[in-house]
Amino acid sequence: MRKIGFVIPWFHKDIPGGAEAELRGIVKHLHESGVDVEIITTCVKEFTADWTENYFKEGIEVIDEIPVRRFKVRKGNMAEFHKVNAKLMRGENISYDEEEVFLTEMVNSPDMYDYLREHSEEYHRYVFIPYMFGTTYNGIKACPFKSILIPCLHDESYAYMKHFKELFPSLRGIIFHAEPEYELANRIYDLSNVNQQILGEGVETEFEYDADRFAKKYGITDPYIVYAGRKDSAKNVDTLVTYFNEYKKRQPESRLKLVLLGGGTLEIPKEIEKDVCDLGFVDIQDKYDACAGAKLLCQPSKNESFSIVIMESWLCERPVLVHSQCNVTSNFVRESNAGLNFGNYFEFEGCVNYLLNNSDIADEMGRIGRKFVLNNFRWEVMIEKFLKFFREEKE
Repeated sequence: MRKIGFVIPWFHKDIPGGAEAELRGIVKHLHESGVDVEIITTCVKEFTADWTENYFKEGIEVIDEIPVRRFKVRKGNMAEFHKVNAKLMRGENISYDEEEVFLTEMVNSPDMYDYLREHSEEYHRYVFIPYMFGTTYNGIKACPFKSILIPCLHDESYAYMKHFKELFPSLRGIIFHAEPEYELANRIYDLSNVNQQILGEGVETEFEYDADRFAKKYGITDPYIVYAGRKDSAKNVDTLVTYFNEYKKRQPESRLKLVLLGGGTLEIPKEIEKDVCDLGFVDIQDKYDACAGAKLLCQPSKNESFSIVIMESWLCERPVLVHSQCNVTSNFVRESNAGLNFGNYFEFEGCVNYLLNNSDIADEMGRIGRKFVLNNFRWEVMIEKFLKFFREEKE
């Protein structure tokens, strides 16, 4: 099998972001299993950087024995891009021409697309991640017969763009994280002639976790719910804070705390300031220890294609509470029987109290959750799935 090129808008060793972390894991473990892999990307630093700025030097850099091939970006009209993107973020309908502006004026590299087209015979497949960026759309257009997509798809306005509906039926293959993501994609796109596989996402499982160490380091000895992730409205964390505030009003005698981990800012109501511990970014060991010490992890997001933090909570043997409007996370909870879901405040309160008052059941959910992750998503399992997928993909 010839080498596999993984295409992503930006890449460096410590880059944040779910798709970026997933790509790092895939190429690392495929490389360790003997597969010839390469990362194909732009010179842009990361998602939060200027998408028209070439931060890294053009050319090949080797990172942890893996070649990273960088291309300069086109200087797009970001003002026009943001004008259209604002409409999409508000859920407004946009025209076909506005879609063209969105896909043309964002992060793009014509040099990359020329390379993909001209060197396609050197690669077994190109794998693109995630779906909504210019490097994915135009990269697939350059070489659809070589293209595999890991979409990281959500039920959001971007997914319904006509340009994607036109392009994705020409894909060679598509890899999904979960059954609901597969179902969503097949409702939106005609993928009848595309090789589709639900493989999941690899999770690092070889780590220690120590609840007492977390309690001692941060002085948090009361029972707590933990949230780990970006603190912004897109993750629905404001709903969690609102519900926690109501919970404390209705049960003022409760010593329950809310521990927040991750970047971003969030306004905390004054009446619960003393009960909310916003620790910001912490190192990964502290995150594991925090999960291990929690009564439960709450993942309130309504839009996920996977959820690493849920898997980490289960690996730390703690149950999870997810939003019932997120098909992916609620499906994981049903499949594993290792958590609960809520759709309104009173369901939230009932679930929290059930787990607090039935510690033996909560502990058993945690143990079941750990087994579920180890059986389905540890890297040894995932790499076998990927290898089988690529081996079945004939030249």
